[in-house]
Amino acid sequence: MLLWSLFALMTAAAVFAVLWPLSRRPENTDPAHEAGLAVYRDQFAEIDRDRVRNLIGEGEAKIARNEIARRLLAAEDKMNVARKSNNSTSRRRAAAVLALAGIPLMAIGLYALLGSPELSGAPLAGRLAALPEQQDMALLVQRVEAHLAEEPNDGRGWEILAPIYLRSGRASDAVKARAEAARLLGVNAERETDLGEALVAEANGVVTADAKAAFARATALDGGHPKARFFLGIAAEQDGRPQAARAIWQKIVDEAPQGAPWLPIVRAALARLQANEPAERKQP
Repeated sequence: MLLWSLFALMTAAAVFAVLWPLSRRPENTDPAHEAGLAVYRDQFAEIDRDRVRNLIGEGEAKIARNEIARRLLAAEDKMNVARKSNNSTSRRRAAAVLALAGIPLMAIGLYALLGSPELSGAPLAGRLAALPEQQDMALLVQRVEAHLAEEPNDGRGWEILAPIYLRSGRASDAVKARAEAARLLGVNAERETDLGEALVAEANGVVTADAKAAFARATALDGGHPKARFFLGIAAEQDGRPQAARAIWQKIVDEAPQGAPWLPIVRAALARLQANEPAERKQP
């Protein structure tokens, strides 16, 4: 009798867990899902960068893109199905009624057929081995972190974690990840710029001496790198040299290819500098 009383309590808890979210207005977006999609998009960008730098062949890049695209489409389809299922209030109410009436019966039936109190629970390691589209972002990060704890010299792992840390507000962790990726995979303009950006985020938007040095190293490796040059302009502005900042940003605009996606950001910075100029300097 005690065992069935426990079953009844567990069933009631399960019903409540289902009915509570169904009684609330569904959200339009799933932050964990959106973050997962961002990881796939970052991986696409990383493949393109590796291809440009000839680190991988076109055949390898194509295979990698196809695999990431498959996972991305699966994640998008999952999100679309969830959105459609949440659009109708009447469906939610019907689901609530079905849950109230059906969950106890289904639980009893399934337990009678498959249940066994002696079965052990699924360990965390087993859950972390699931497909990426079946995990939330926290588990994805835990999975990579666990891998890096065992294989700290995996530069690719650090490079995958770094942008996730940065978007999650873990700037210090992003700095460490960027530094490790550069140490293990080799220094280039892109990695030096990414390290500088993480250092700026860690300093709450201030281009510190270390960040400025990273951007300077990036421009030494690639004199036309737009992001590194843009941050050097910010450094000049923060140092009280607005004319130097203007010169840097204007040169970026003059040399930019037509339709460059970062051009509006640079132009907005130039417009801000002009708006902050003393009135006498604006006169011809």
